[in-house]
Amino acid sequence: MVIKRDGHQEPFDRSKVERGVLRALEKRPVSQINIERLANEVEEVAAILEKTNHEIDTVAIGELVLKKLGVIDKVAYIRFASVYRHFEDVDEFIREIQKLGDNS
Repeated sequence: MVIKRDGHQEPFDRSKVERGVLRALEKRPVSQINIERLANEVEEVAAILEKTNHEIDTVAIGELVLKKLGVIDKVAYIRFASVYRHFEDVDEFIREIQKLGDNS
């Protein structure tokens, strides 16, 4: 089960992960194979965490997606982060870009 930010639970839905990743990667030079691989890796980790804890929160899923996107495409990473972390202003974009640069 996935624990949402508001506390309610729902089954893990791979298609939600895929939709978010596809939006972030829109018009980016990333192959469908890499997108599938990312979704598979997120699903596998979620399944492992779910087996040990019987649940996983959306924060853990989002952070895992960000980690994977950071390796695949930096622009997609920022796009996903802006929605996932609810950026309110340009300063938040700048801080995230700086963090991304520090990790390179």
